[in-house]
Amino acid sequence: MKINHLTPAEENLMRLFWKLDSFYLKDIMEQHPEPKPHQNTVSTYLKILVEKGYLSTEKEGRIFKYTIAVPFDDYKKFLLKELSLNFFNNSGKEILDFLFNESLISQDDLKGYFDLKIELKPAKVKEPKLELANEILNPKKEKKVKEKKKKKKKDHLK
Repeated sequence: MKINHLTPAEENLMRLFWKLDSFYLKDIMEQHPEPKPHQNTVSTYLKILVEKGYLSTEKEGRIFKYTIAVPFDDYKKFLLKELSLNFFNNSGKEILDFLFNESLISQDDLKGYFDLKIELKPAKVKEPKLELANEILNPKKEKKVKEKKKKKKKDHLK
């Protein structure tokens, strides 16, 4: 099933509809917070949402009963995939990096989710060994040590 984009007003109404699952126009008017929109406005949005495939209708006498055709979880998946594709190069890693950088998710959140026993710490940079540089900068010291070792070996062999 192809899911279409919703306008902010349509999405706002759908949030109410997802809570109701199936409903009549009068149910929406009762549930909608103040200031309540005009009944014709809500009716127009219902028609649009039926055309977009978010709602289905069943005629009961002179009135329509509306039922959710796109579950909330499917809509969330659609939005997340669109977000990933358009803003994060379709990369879950980039999404996680963003969530960490914006403090929207923590290491504890991930530990709890994955039940991991690891702790992420900044990498420590090891001091480079400068043996070659020392040999070049201090050639005499190295030669003396080597000469002493050679003498000890010669003396020991005698």
